[in-house]
Amino acid sequence: MVINRAVFLDRDGVITQDPPHYAHRRDQFALISGSAEAIKLLNENDFKVVVVSNQSGVARGYYAEADTNIFNQLMCDELEKKGAHIDAIYYCPHHPKFGDSRYKIDCDCRKPKPGMLLKAARELHIDLKKSFVIGDKISDVMAGYSAGCTTILVLTGHGVEEMSKKNIKTNFISNDLCGAVNKIILHKFNRPRCSGLNV
Repeated sequence: MVINRAVFLDRDGVITQDPPHYAHRRDQFALISGSAEAIKLLNENDFKVVVVSNQSGVARGYYAEADTNIFNQLMCDELEKKGAHIDAIYYCPHHPKFGDSRYKIDCDCRKPKPGMLLKAARELHIDLKKSFVIGDKISDVMAGYSAGCTTILVLTGHGVEEMSKKNIKTNFISNDLCGAVNKIILHKFNRPRCSGLNV
């Protein structure tokens, strides 16, 4: 059995712009500059690229799961146009305080819990200790630590705001996804490949 390395990415604020209120509509979609290039670089260097995203807007009644799937497919389509691809997407529609019986759940998949990462590791044969988590929130970092991954906080999305909170612990901090991927490639090959953006 082949054991894979992976880079787990939060979606909103890391790959796509995070609008003021819960991204779910086509007119809210925009890739963050450099994110497609960064994902393509991971593809070229044999990392599985896995999106792990909290989508509590479903539980809160702001949009349906179908809207999440449409938005995710739009993201994948736009990345494909730029030569990049996502290997798998996992999302958590639950919330412990909001929603009906389907969604009002204190689940294991909602970050900061590592359930989505653990499920992906089982299904995609991923070695979590050799994998990375990139996110713009403390909850992303905590999920990564719990799963045994190396963590990188990016300053896009909510990253700058999260940096102001106390007791945030992460292995690395980067300006954006492209910078984070540079750190990963440096870690593996000792050479940066993602040009044009700061590490």
